[in-house]
Amino acid sequence: MALELQEFEFAQGVDTKEDMALYLSTYLEEGGINGLLDGLRHLAKEKGITETAELSGLNRQHLYRVLNGETKPKFETLDKLLHALGFKIAVAVA
Repeated sequence: MALELQEFEFAQGVDTKEDMALYLSTYLEEGGINGLLDGLRHLAKEKGITETAELSGLNRQHLYRVLNGETKPKFETLDKLLHALGFKIAVAVA
């Protein structure tokens, strides 16, 4: 009997906006900005990179470079990306 392996998807089962917000918050708390970018990469892949690029107004190649850690994003880029996924940046008391 052969063992069948399935590819692991990080954001699998993260369906609601509340789940996604918790997912991103956890990545940010545990990994800082690089963790946030990892979480955003997972969610953008689930949504589709092309659709995320279109919604954010970002060039697809630039979006890939940001999400793969090849370049550090500007604040404006993060804001556009978060808005494309249905979120906003907020400040809270620590």
